[in-house]
Amino acid sequence: MAPKAQGKDKLNKAAASAQSASKGGKSAKKKKWSKGKVKEKANNLVLFDQDTYEKLYKEAPKYKLITPSVLSERLRINGSLARQAIKELNAKNEIRAVSVHSSQLIYTRATNV
Repeated sequence: MAPKAQGKDKLNKAAASAQSASKGGKSAKKKKWSKGKVKEKANNLVLFDQDTYEKLYKEAPKYKLITPSVLSERLRINGSLARQAIKELNAKNEIRAVSVHSSQLIYTRATNV
């Protein structure tokens, strides 16, 4: 009968330690704060280089949706440069305005309609 008593004794000790770990207070481990997620810094161009300028005139007029954020994302240029590029493409009738608002410019490819 002695071995059975030992088995129960071990189970009771394990249950008691599990309860003390789940309790709050001094005996519980202190929560460690995470450092948080850090967004990678975008290294966008501030001025056009020759390759990017050619890519703008070759690819951008074929996009279905043209906004400063789309140009910034695809060509890796900053927002102010993207707005100026849109103005230039619109002046040369490469793209057509859908909605022009101070906060968001929405253009599309120029069609013969």
